[in-house]
Amino acid sequence: MASAAAPAAADSTLPPALEQLRHLAGELRFLLPGVRVGEARETTKEFDRETFWRRFREAALAVSRAATTLTEVFSRLPLPSPQETQKFSEQVHASIKAIIAVYYSLPKDQGITLRKLVRSATLDIVDGMAQLVEVLYITPTQSPENLISYNSVWEACQQVPRIPRDNKAAALSVLTKSVDLVKDAHEEMEQAVEECDPYYGLLSDIEEDNSDNHSDEEDILGCPSNRDSYWSEEDQELIIPCLALVRASKACLKKIRLSVAENGKKDQVAQLDDIVDISDEISPSVDDLALSIYPPVCHPTVRINCAKLVSVLKKALEITKASHVTPQPEDSWIPLLINAVDHCMNRIKELTQHEVEL
Repeated sequence: MASAAAPAAADSTLPPALEQLRHLAGELRFLLPGVRVGEARETTKEFDRETFWRRFREAALAVSRAATTLTEVFSRLPLPSPQETQKFSEQVHASIKAIIAVYYSLPKDQGITLRKLVRSATLDIVDGMAQLVEVLYITPTQSPENLISYNSVWEACQQVPRIPRDNKAAALSVLTKSVDLVKDAHEEMEQAVEECDPYYGLLSDIEEDNSDNHSDEEDILGCPSNRDSYWSEEDQELIIPCLALVRASKACLKKIRLSVAENGKKDQVAQLDDIVDISDEISPSVDDLALSIYPPVCHPTVRINCAKLVSVLKKALEITKASHVTPQPEDSWIPLLINAVDHCMNRIKELTQHEVEL
């Protein structure tokens, strides 16, 4: 992404209209840190959900219109006069300030998960507009970059009506994304195991293309050497419980999501936030484990990553069990999943114990 300061240093003779855009881009960039860390505005007024979402949609529409106008006038010659540019800049700045103000009006008691989604949408809009302004003063008149940047702003504004309207819906949205990420990681691991080749298709294609330039002993730049390209028998044995653990991770997330969908209450925002926060750690932990099983495999590292994943899974299950989404924790599915996770971890410990003791 272009920097607002760098182009100005490179060219100090910008036409007045473009210099005004450069200044506007800097002002928009200056607003971003505040949105990232800003807290909700304190107010004594009762929160009106319908009013908030109406204002947020209207603010996004205003930003989209301002972006359209700015792109149109700076995509043709002659460029606007300084007076006209000032008017357009003020419209853009006002529309961005307005949508930020709407975001700040969303109280924390409506749910941290919901606020994060609204904040992310707001950041996408502000950042997209800043990038559009930067592109317009760097490459004015018709340019593919202009259209690409404008489309980014337009798409970010279009996402606003699709944001979940309450914290339960927001929690389900985030949990669904986590389920999909873990599902993808599991499928990739399974495919690699089925092919018995972690770099299936990669090494063979590059080796064929470079056969005239490399000897059999030479390593291919950017790829593992032949001795590090395949799993040993010990590696393959260890991967089996690792796959089972990732499968259990996927099952945990799906059951947590189902419990939130069936039993979650919109007014229990704190408990829903706690469930989402810990569940959000599962996918990155699965990724760490998945990366560690690619050769050359370090068995102690695999064991450590498995232990970290198990810790996150158990914490997620315990938090879910203690919450309102599990009405009958003693008869729930949670003990079964904890036993499954423990079984996988015990097997992984057995297979890695020798190397750990070395």
